[in-house]
Amino acid sequence: MGHWLERTELLIGEQKIEQLKNAHVLIVGLGGIGSFAGEFIARAGVGTITLIDGDKFDITNKNRQLTALTSTIDINKAVVLAERIKEINPDAKINVIEEFVVPERVWELLNTYQPDYVMDCIDSVTPKLEWLVACISKKIKIISHMGAGGKLDPSKVKVETLDKTHNCKLAHHIKKRLKRKGITGFRRIKAVYSSEIQLKDSLKLTDGTNFKRSFYGTISYMPGLFGLYGAAEVIKHLTKDK
Repeated sequence: MGHWLERTELLIGEQKIEQLKNAHVLIVGLGGIGSFAGEFIARAGVGTITLIDGDKFDITNKNRQLTALTSTIDINKAVVLAERIKEINPDAKINVIEEFVVPERVWELLNTYQPDYVMDCIDSVTPKLEWLVACISKKIKIISHMGAGGKLDPSKVKVETLDKTHNCKLAHHIKKRLKRKGITGFRRIKAVYSSEIQLKDSLKLTDGTNFKRSFYGTISYMPGLFGLYGAAEVIKHLTKDK
């Protein structure tokens, strides 16, 4: 019987399997995008994964989040995904952080865990901005996932540097805020986004809980596709020739 990564090894070779095994990926935000990103990172054989989310599942998550099930409602998202990853790769080292990370904690977490790559899967401007600023400052690789809500066309999803994103309100706000801070390093930051124009009628306003003032309606496949593109970019970087 072959080992569980036999098919991956046939494709990329033993050396790159070792590179993934020795790599550390931090994923912040484990909803529709982050849950799928975590799954793909785990199934590629990444050896250390840090999962961060303070949110618990509710019934509205079931239309788009990999780990949202009737059995997981009211359970923390990082805890559920960590258990799933352990079923995939029992040897993986999983760090579970059950919190909504405030700006000052971003720097502390990066200093403590020192990941090789950060996957920002948050959909709120303020915390997203802090992860980008911190990673740019500390020269840590980061890929930022932009807005999957209000969009339906999978063919419009792509990976570009952040400065080249367009037709994405979240990316627009992030770039504007970074420029205000005098930060230009975002031109080297990879971003997953869709160039499709958002459907305005799918927007709903909120009371601002958990940094969110509003959100768009979301179809089942779009967040997963964003997570797939992000994971592919991270895995490609981690397995590049040394």
